[in-house]
Amino acid sequence: MKKIFISLALIFAATSMVYADGNAFTPLNFNDTSYGVNNTSSYSAKAVSAIAEAEAIGNGNIQNAIAQLENAQVDIRNELLNCKTKFADVDAQYKLIKSERDSLKKQVKAVEKRIKEIERAKERIRKNML
Repeated sequence: MKKIFISLALIFAATSMVYADGNAFTPLNFNDTSYGVNNTSSYSAKAVSAIAEAEAIGNGNIQNAIAQLENAQVDIRNELLNCKTKFADVDAQYKLIKSERDSLKKQVKAVEKRIKEIERAKERIRKNML
């Protein structure tokens, strides 16, 4: 069993070396001609100037876009501040109303309790009269 395992591992290692394609640690300035990679570039002066102008125009557009995004962010933050202020006001009103509701609920229970006590007293008096 060990012999079979060792022989299979040896065959696998040998075939993987055969199928290995290229070196994993290829330097950056390596010109690999087997894949047809061409690292040399030949731009004319006109092409370079045209690319530079396009980049300048693109940079201006990018700067405008960034400025618009910053303005939108400021507007949204102002809106958030307004919403938080409004929320704080509504929350304060809610807490005030909630406390008033709780106190009124206690008053209602106290009044209902007094009414029940009066009803019980009337019933006792009626029982004593009979």
